[in-house]
Amino acid sequence: MAEMDTSGGGHKKGPGVKKSKKLSTRIDLTPMVDLGFLLITFFIFTTTMSQPTAFKLNLPKDTDKPQDETKIKETGALTILLGKDNHVFYYESTLDPAGKNFLSSSFKDIRNVIIAKKRSTPDKDFFVVIKPNEECTYRNVIDLLDEMAINVVKRYALVDISVGENQLVKATEAASK
Repeated sequence: MAEMDTSGGGHKKGPGVKKSKKLSTRIDLTPMVDLGFLLITFFIFTTTMSQPTAFKLNLPKDTDKPQDETKIKETGALTILLGKDNHVFYYESTLDPAGKNFLSSSFKDIRNVIIAKKRSTPDKDFFVVIKPNEECTYRNVIDLLDEMAINVVKRYALVDISVGENQLVKATEAASK
């Protein structure tokens, strides 16, 4: 039990001063401590914790019929491939069998590529296809999704990389070493 002693220290001595009886004032602080803990508990339980942030992805409906799939114009498509060691590759429209339109870029320059393609293509036809390979880091995928948000790309998709594209990425990475 907590208490506070507030008795006075000294008094005047001298002629004509009556000696008064010292009374001790005792204050019990236990209810005050209980109230403090109740208030702390109340505020802890009533505060909202920070909500985790996540990407809001709008996913298309899964269909079995090819005619129900989302169609895009090949001329408005920009495909971005992600490799290991922060390598970024891209091509416009469809991939040339000889790989002539398969270009390399960096994360700094990919924004300019997206902006240039977006300006040269009507909004309803512009579509970005993102294809990370198995050696790509999670951070690179998130960085590219951030680029989509920064450049206000409304239509993009995260797709599995094909075998031919993966071989082309690995061969280009090996040649650049």
